[in-house]
Amino acid sequence: MLDTALYDAYFFDLDGTIFIGDQLLPGVEEILATLRQKEKKIMFLTNTTVQTREGCRQRLQKLGLAVERHEIMTAAYVAGLYFKKLADHEQACVLVVGEPALEHELAEFHIPQTEDSMSATHVLVGMDRAFTYEKLQRAADAVRNGAKLIVANPDSVCPVPGGAIPDTGALARAIETAGGASTWAMTGKPSRFYADQVFLQLDVLPERCLMVGDRLETDILLGINSGMKTALVLTGVTTSAELGHAKIQPDLVLPTMDGGQM
Repeated sequence: MLDTALYDAYFFDLDGTIFIGDQLLPGVEEILATLRQKEKKIMFLTNTTVQTREGCRQRLQKLGLAVERHEIMTAAYVAGLYFKKLADHEQACVLVVGEPALEHELAEFHIPQTEDSMSATHVLVGMDRAFTYEKLQRAADAVRNGAKLIVANPDSVCPVPGGAIPDTGALARAIETAGGASTWAMTGKPSRFYADQVFLQLDVLPERCLMVGDRLETDILLGINSGMKTALVLTGVTTSAELGHAKIQPDLVLPTMDGGQM
């Protein structure tokens, strides 16, 4: 049982923590209701690039959770924030490898986009379920021409019912190999840039926050790198066997969020 008096804000990953596919995970609804009753700040921190914040809100609403858009931070939105800040110092023209949600977030920040490898200053990579050889060629050409490779998140796979599918990290490594260059920056979890955007929005002290997620290398590392306490739930990517020999260790381990353990 967690002492909620220790924390002012709770941050939750989505895939593998709040839901898998179209199924809400055990205990989630009860935990969130308890935290809201105690007037705790809540945010959902996801590395998705295939949904906008509004898309995530609607998905949660369909699962029975009442969530406001400002309570959601996505890797796609954070990528937009990154290029917005970059635009204050240099011009950017971005070749996007990703789905419409990622393009939409850049457009919301009025960031120029291109499909021309020779005019791209940056290549931004997100999850792309329509990834093709042609897209790989275009991105690799841009990188070889000097475009900086920006990766929206490092996730190699995304959990789905019955297994996992390739995610951003897998595509980024293919572009690194074909383009002969390393990633210039990664803006999603566990980057400090991502954490800073959350703290700026909520105006909270890191030590008064709990990060809850299912991945050691993103969710838990985000919390550790930014001074938060961390809780790993074993409902997603990380298994108890993997946890036993991992270098990254959470402060707490929860088999599920069932039973009101927070």
